[in-house]
Amino acid sequence: MKTLVVIPTYDEKDNVAAMAEALFAVDESLEILFVDDNSPDGTGDVIEGLIKNDSRIHCLHREKKEGLAKAYLAGFKRAIELGADRIVQMDCDFSHDPKDVPRLVAEDADLVIGSRYVKGGATPGWPFKRRLISRMGGIFIRTVTGMPLKDPTGGFKCWKVSALKAMEYDTIESAGYSFQLEMNHRAWKTGLKIREIPIIFTDRV
Repeated sequence: MKTLVVIPTYDEKDNVAAMAEALFAVDESLEILFVDDNSPDGTGDVIEGLIKNDSRIHCLHREKKEGLAKAYLAGFKRAIELGADRIVQMDCDFSHDPKDVPRLVAEDADLVIGSRYVKGGATPGWPFKRRLISRMGGIFIRTVTGMPLKDPTGGFKCWKVSALKAMEYDTIESAGYSFQLEMNHRAWKTGLKIREIPIIFTDRV
């Protein structure tokens, strides 16, 4: 089973090499696809340098910054073309811990969500107001949609490619962070098996 980690980047030149090293340290069989939106800080050039020395690293260069949703959708399509069976989506700023990737991949589910709000999850360093707003937002979403997820907007996930195809991911229309919500809702409505596992979410590096 081939697992490919899709990571959108914009001005992350100081993190891409460290992220690749951290991911390969936990599982050397992983492959990484950076999706770079023409970062003005030269992130794309740094990634190309990494690619020259490691065939497990790939990059999809996009012409301009078009937001998280379009970056992920383009990344999913390219990952499938590269032969992925599972796709992990995560941030490049280390708010998502690379050490948690094997835990997501090991779960037997169509979609595995790294959750801040199931037992064992946490958001250290967040002020009370930010934590309250996030928690209340999740409660509101569950009430309105009926979707039984503790962290419906979480962005650290592992998808089976068969599940993405079944839910017709390429017809998703949301932009920004509502993309995470719509993807989760589409997966739930499609009847996919969804699991949430705890993660510690930290502020970006």
